[in-house]
Amino acid sequence: MLDTFLIDSLFPADLPEPVEWEHRFPPRELPAEARVVRFCPSPTGPLHIGGIYVAVIDRNLATASDGRYVLRIEDTDQSREVPGVKEQFQRAFEYFGLLPDESDVAGGDYGPYLQSAREAIYLSHVRELMRRRLAYPCFATREELAETTARQQAAKVPTGYYGEWAIWRDAPQGQVEAALTEGRPYVVRFRTEASVGERVSFVDAIRGRIEFDANRNDVVVLKSSDQSPRLPTYHFAHAVDDHLMRVNLVLRADEWLSSVPVHHQLFDALGFDRIEYAHVAPLLKQANSGKRKLSKRKDPEASVDFYLQEGYPAEPVLYFLRGLINGRLAEMPQADALAANIRLDQCGVSGALVDMVKLAGICADHIATMPAAAVLAAVTAWAERYDAELAKVLAAQTELALRALAVERDGHPNPRKDLQKWSDFRPVYGFFFPELFALVSGPAETPLAELPADVVHTFAAAFVDTYQPIIDSQE
Repeated sequence: MLDTFLIDSLFPADLPEPVEWEHRFPPRELPAEARVVRFCPSPTGPLHIGGIYVAVIDRNLATASDGRYVLRIEDTDQSREVPGVKEQFQRAFEYFGLLPDESDVAGGDYGPYLQSAREAIYLSHVRELMRRRLAYPCFATREELAETTARQQAAKVPTGYYGEWAIWRDAPQGQVEAALTEGRPYVVRFRTEASVGERVSFVDAIRGRIEFDANRNDVVVLKSSDQSPRLPTYHFAHAVDDHLMRVNLVLRADEWLSSVPVHHQLFDALGFDRIEYAHVAPLLKQANSGKRKLSKRKDPEASVDFYLQEGYPAEPVLYFLRGLINGRLAEMPQADALAANIRLDQCGVSGALVDMVKLAGICADHIATMPAAAVLAAVTAWAERYDAELAKVLAAQTELALRALAVERDGHPNPRKDLQKWSDFRPVYGFFFPELFALVSGPAETPLAELPADVVHTFAAAFVDTYQPIIDSQE
């Protein structure tokens, strides 16, 4: 066992006690039924459309219960952080109307909402666990851990860092002091008392009662001492942050279901009340004769940027997602479905299929109901970000664009459905604007370049000779 003096020497001398954080972040003064939820994207890659799917539920649950919707950026894995992704999060939330009640941008009394800025909070609680002999420093190298795994496999026992296999779990103080003197890097591990074969259960707000193996591993709670800032793992940060931000419902992907046992252990060890969980099934894609998870590596429609860059209108996308969340909403008119409350007990557990053909139809129906002026405004706003040439032409030819869009649209009993997204404007209506086309001086500069030149010339001459401009009688 390590004495308190040695434990405290591993941390900054001015580190607050956990009770100070409790005073700084007191329980919220909200109605008893209020939901305090959080959405926690990681800046290790662009936001997945599944993130918007979860954020839609979070936003609705908080609003419907007079609660709070918190955005917390989980950037503890700083080596994999992708520049510009945090800004992409903000663009996506603005576009889909999912701005949080609290974040580092929106403000709030329970921040900072960026995990890398919460180092002192985590260290206070790690130190407290170590003082209570519920956590310990581990100097095991990768090679030693790999050797342990190989021995466990040979012995045909469960792999992991636990019990007799946890070589630093009960190391005497002298051994720890010697490792520190040598400057060996270490992590801090949580000391679990669960044994192999032990089972635990909990109630999920979507899936009902679930049973899992108890966590037997002494999981890492604080990353290596040779890193700065000194940050926790996801497991530990989740417990500390959600408690101090007074979150009372954690909505997240079902890949985290198996982590609930270790999270409950951490909540109990830290003296925190356990939080209710709701694990959401993944979004799926039709692939050959089956279905698979929608993948950012394989499927362009998995990334939120795809919808922004292509110009899918926000309202029908939200309507589509709500229909995937609760099937009853897909049967409602769009306005009613967007206003209705989401119910966790009506969320599916087997995954929802993202049918892009169906989404295109919903978007076309939505755009068909919009007056020409509204369509032009939306196309222009999209083009100003994603198609500068088109934006310039629309600014110079506004009246022409309005007249083109108004054909069989404004007041027509069966309005045109020729636009499914704002990027369709150029291929559908571009022929009205000669400025969008580059002049060519010969066949080699056209898509007909692979044909014999005399064939192209003959075709062009025949077109010019037979072309008849027709006067629009409605002008």
